[in-house]
Order: sequence, then structure tokens, then C-alpha cells
Amino acid sequence: MLPHRSLRRPTEVGTAGLAAATRPKASGLSRRSVAVLVLALVFGTLPDAAPAQRAPDPPTSIDIEAQRLPGFDHTDSTRRQFGLLEFRGGLVLTAPFKHFGGLSAIRVQPDGANFIALTDKGWWLKGRIVYDGNRPSAIADAQMAPILGPDGLALSSRGWYDTESIAQDGGTLYVGIERVNRIVRFDFGKDGVLARGQPIDVPPGVRGLPNNKGLESLVFVPRGLPLAGTLIAISERGLTRDGNLTAFLIGGPRPGTFALRRTADYDVSDAALLPSGDLLVLERKFSWTTGLFIRIRRIALTDIQPGALLDGRVLFEADLGYAIDNLEGLSVHRGPNGETVLTLVSDDNFSALQRTLLLQFTLAEP
Repeated sequence: MLPHRSLRRPTEVGTAGLAAATRPKASGLSRRSVAVLVLALVFGTLPDAAPAQRAPDPPTSIDIEAQRLPGFDHTDSTRRQFGLLEFRGGLVLTAPFKHFGGLSAIRVQPDGANFIALTDKGWWLKGRIVYDGNRPSAIADAQMAPILGPDGLALSSRGWYDTESIAQDGGTLYVGIERVNRIVRFDFGKDGVLARGQPIDVPPGVRGLPNNKGLESLVFVPRGLPLAGTLIAISERGLTRDGNLTAFLIGGPRPGTFALRRTADYDVSDAALLPSGDLLVLERKFSWTTGLFIRIRRIALTDIQPGALLDGRVLFEADLGYAIDNLEGLSVHRGPNGETVLTLVSDDNFSALQRTLLLQFTLAEP
């Protein structure tokens, strides 16, 4: 167990070098077969080698082109209801800036427009979602910057790749780094994209997660909810002895370890809290024969406690017959009429054969 002070008094931890491999490329296949092949390859691919340490690139304003999706169902663009989610709209995002892509997490702010996201190569992306009615139509005021470490150099220069998750506590952001299984805290409210990350203490079990199936999701529980002050960290596929997904309660009133029941070979991609306090868990699975699947489960926050084994009701499930890609980021906010809006983003793995998607849905239940 980790003491409550762990979120308040981060300590510096050592650097970790990582081996790397070049991503393979696929060719000569049908579009669907190529998509399936690329998704299979990238899930197990190591990132590029860490560059030599140098002064980080400055924040850069970028132009993002947004193409609207005609619908979510490839066979029926007029269909809006999918499980307990209603499709609001979606965008295919592209930009000429070489560091754009690989989106692994997003936090949309309470205004429903401004957002902060990150890439799995250690870059911030901030911007504003523009709406046509309640449908996303464009991205404005976009800016990218390397995520900085405590020394002011790019976090990636330490070999800390695979920045996969964001948790937000007001102006404080926590970023989870999968391959080295560390969590870094930023005073984003004060310094924005120039904030320097300070590593925090994590339970020993976090450091023992598989380096390519480690920390994939972070959620901070705010005041007024059960487990207030706790950082919930969920592994992508760090398995218990019983084959379930390992998760951690860091800080807060009841630190410890719990597990999510792993079913149908799904792994965790991200999680977010509903205004009511329940936890939404975004999951994905891949099979050579059936392709990519995405689903969202809902878990009562009151059920989460040390030692618990939790399951959850499936709210939504989709395959490649729908407008999905490698969806890795999930955020929740209230819409202008009080509705619960889910925003999802995809990691294109910097591949021309994949897409960066931004999708929005309304949850049928609060």
C-alpha cells in the first residue's frame, strides 16, 4: 500500500533506457486486411529509440484539418443509437506537423470545447473543439509541445516513451507512462505546456507491470465522491494470477490494489468518471480473424475498494463495421443542455493506413 502523501510529495526517480525496433509496414492487401494487419503489428511494436538529449522544441501552433464523418455505421449513416450511446458526430483529423498523431489520451474541459491531449511519443496537444449545433465540426487554436521532465528537457529524452494516460485534478495533471510504468505530475494550471513533470511515488506493483501492457489509464477522483483524492490507475494487460486486470488506488483514503474481470480477451485503453461518479472503462481487443473491437463498461465507484474484483455492464460495443480505429482516449463532460457527452480519440500509430478520429456520443443515462 502507498501512504496518502504519495500524491502530495513526489520524489525524483531514475531514468530508464529502452530498446527500440522499427515499425513494420504492410502492403499488397485489401484495405480492410491492411487495417487488420497494421493494428496487429502496432500493438506489440516497440517505440523508436530515445534521441540524444538536447533543448526541447518550443510550443508550436499547428493547423488541423477536420473532415466530418458521414455517420458511425458504415452501412447506415442515418443511424444514431448504438447501445446506450447516441452518436453526435465525428471528425477525421490530419495535420502536416510531423509530431501530430498517436493520440493516446484526452481530457475535455467543462466548457466542452477546450481540451488537452497527449501523444504516445511524449507531446502535448491542446486546442478547442468547434461545434455546428451539437456536432463537432473543426479544431481551432491547436498547439503542440514536447512534454517536459523535471530537468526541463523533453520527457522522451529520458527514454520515457508511451505517455498513455491523463488524470486531471483542477490545474494539476498526472501522466502515466506505460513502458517504464511511472506517473509524472504537472502544474499545468500555472505553466501550461511548459510545465515540468515531477515523478511521484507509485506502489511496487506498478513498477512490476509488463512494460508493453502497463499503465494505460489514470483517473483522479474529485471532492464530493467516494474515494475523493485517489488516483485510480488501471493496467492495459497486467494480469493477476486469476487472469484479471490489475488496477491500483494511489493515495486517497483507502490505497491498495483491486482487479477488473477480464472477459472476451479485452484489454483496457482508458477510463473516465461520469458526473454521477461511476467509472467508464474503454476497452479494445484484436483478433486476426475478426479484427478490432471496442467496448465501454460502466463500474460503480462505490464498488471500488482494495481487494475487490469488479465487472461492469457493457454500454457500447463496436467492430470494424463502424467508424472506429485504435481508440485509446476517453473523456466525459456535461453538454450545454446537461447531457453527458463522451469524447473518444484514436491512436493512428503514425501510420498512413490508420486514422486519427475524434468521436462524440451522448450517454442515454446520466
